Amino acid sequence: MNPIERFFESTRKHFEEGGRFERLWPFYESIESVFFSPARASRAAPNVRDQLDVKRYMMLVIVALMPHYAFGVYNVGLQSHLAYGLGTELWPVIWTGLKAVVPIVVVVYVFGFAWETLFASVRKHEMSEGVLVTCALFPLTLPPTIPLWQAAMGISFGIVIGKEIFGGTGRNFLNPALTGRAFLYFAYPAQNSGDAIWTVLRDGGAAAVDAVSGATPLAIAAVTPPSGDVLSALSDAGYSTAKLFFGLYPGSIGGTATFLSILGAAFLILLGIASYRIIFGCILGLLGTGLLLNLVVPEGASPYLALNPLHHLIIGGSMFAFAYMATDPVSASHMQGARWIYGFGIGALTVLIRVFNPAFPEGVGLAVLFMNLFAPLLDHIEIGVRLRRRIPNV
Repeated sequence: MNPIERFFESTRKHFEEGGRFERLWPFYESIESVFFSPARASRAAPNVRDQLDVKRYMMLVIVALMPHYAFGVYNVGLQSHLAYGLGTELWPVIWTGLKAVVPIVVVVYVFGFAWETLFASVRKHEMSEGVLVTCALFPLTLPPTIPLWQAAMGISFGIVIGKEIFGGTGRNFLNPALTGRAFLYFAYPAQNSGDAIWTVLRDGGAAAVDAVSGATPLAIAAVTPPSGDVLSALSDAGYSTAKLFFGLYPGSIGGTATFLSILGAAFLILLGIASYRIIFGCILGLLGTGLLLNLVVPEGASPYLALNPLHHLIIGGSMFAFAYMATDPVSASHMQGARWIYGFGIGALTVLIRVFNPAFPEGVGLAVLFMNLFAPLLDHIEIGVRLRRRIPNV
């Protein structure tokens, strides 16, 4: 018996029924099953034998997110050093990034697990594994300059209002991480709108500095005058295509790296975790809508309408949301045909929100939440169509 197993064997009695910490059993069980598979086994047939339980299913998503955290720590530190004109040696940059990112992640997990433990204890059921992924996704969508109390409020709103009041994991119809992010966007727009550049300062503040004062790539695209060109405006601001693709500019902690999002999407698709129909549907919807706007743009209209559709994919967190948010196994569509329509709608709405409502520079988060509302309807329609096809053959 290894030391970790001995530790859980010796402490389990305190959390089981009749123990001193009986009410904390859901929290204890959730931690134990991270290290070991559940001890319970089905006693009667039929049985499905598979090493991949729900918690390990969720852990694979967290594994896919680890490169985003590594990138986020580096990029946050890099942008801070560049703003101050400091050197960009690897370890000082990483140390600066860690000081900004780690407290946010810790606060999100502490409050996320606290709410999940509370609801699981009151309802007397085990903790949901989904909280692991929600708490991993949420910090990556936040600016590194966000006050910690806002991070706590955001994850609390996402879990309580976005999930638990509907009955918990499996009954929520909105993505909890995006629900919390949308709450922060509307409640505290000054720190979360995405109009201004987010750069961590050495004193821990978030005020603009001359070296990086300006707008994010999405904000630049939205305010480009009719006589201008979006690509030229982005280039003049220092946002080359390569920089946009690799995400090396101030933004959310981990959502700007399109390159890593593509790799993460491929990883999840190959393992059967994420639906390729949803992801490719999102990409087709975004590219198709962008191309359509290119074809119908009237003379004198905003040059944002004529932006190359590929730039909609690499600017901001489009691909990040397509890979990790749109494919949420609870709030997304489940029928195979409906998934294509669901994904296409997310991609199309992302472009439409960005172009026609510049008050929401990113757009993709609202697009995912909006299509979450229609996911059950799309599934219902497809099931009805399939049943009508079967009845004449019965």
